[in-house]
Amino acid sequence: MQLSASPYEERLTAPRSWWLISFLVGVSFALILLPFGPLPALGGLVGGTAAAAVVASAYGSLRIRVLGDSLIAGEAKIPVSALGKSEILDPEEARAWRTYKADTRAFLLLRAYIPRALRVEVTDPDDPTPYLYLSTREPERLAAAIEAARGGTTA
Repeated sequence: MQLSASPYEERLTAPRSWWLISFLVGVSFALILLPFGPLPALGGLVGGTAAAAVVASAYGSLRIRVLGDSLIAGEAKIPVSALGKSEILDPEEARAWRTYKADTRAFLLLRAYIPRALRVEVTDPDDPTPYLYLSTREPERLAAAIEAARGGTTA
């Protein structure tokens, strides 16, 4: 496997506010268990916060990578030779492609808390997926990495 000239890797981490929400879930558990005494309330605080933090961390653990001649988005892996034109989506256009413009056959790796995205056509005739919708904080870099992995040919 040949490494691309412009490797790309991004982790779609959860926003900072989710960590505050995780703590507030722990506080809620502590308040629920407070009638049973301070020790159960402390356990509720620690356990509830930890459980919510695990959920937030797992949701934000998805990665998008361009390695060699493949695009890896979450659990999907597709060769860049099967990809066509990339379209960088601003927040308004990304919202449109997540909602009323979306095709039910498309592969969507979306995180609503990431306002921008990259839409990449799938040109493989054997693949029923018309395009990939990838939430990304750096769509320009991702598009450039896909293009570099493809060998610099135009889509």
